[in-house]
Amino acid sequence: MSKAGDSPEKGHKIRVLVAKPGLDGHDRGAKVIARALREAGMEVIYTGLRQSPEMIVEAALQEDVDVVGLSILSGAHMELFPIVVDGLKSKGLSHVLIVAGGIIPEEDVPVLKKMGIAAIFRPGAMTGDIVGFIKASMAERRRPH
Repeated sequence: MSKAGDSPEKGHKIRVLVAKPGLDGHDRGAKVIARALREAGMEVIYTGLRQSPEMIVEAALQEDVDVVGLSILSGAHMELFPIVVDGLKSKGLSHVLIVAGGIIPEEDVPVLKKMGIAAIFRPGAMTGDIVGFIKASMAERRRPH
């Protein structure tokens, strides 16, 4: 029997890396999201504070994750997120779903989506919406076309 966080693949639990790139010193939001994802049945790896883009990419590779969630409050998203996206691609992880959240101005959202970030969750986003987006995206990616 499949659990809430399982994907359509036989018993595969969705693995999510939650990461805080850059010098951001606040992680309460990332921890709230990590807990919500765990409660939804997903396996969550939290990298902790002050991770370089390269450390995040390496953790995603080592942990064999399905999803990378980037949380940022510092305003450095336009500098750091492209490095993560490019790093994942260069390591053969183009299949990994990338989502982001935090203090991200509305005008930056289209640019980030164009570079490969599937969804941006800004302040006020509901944890249920984030969980739902990840589950739906993973189900779609695994559905035979």
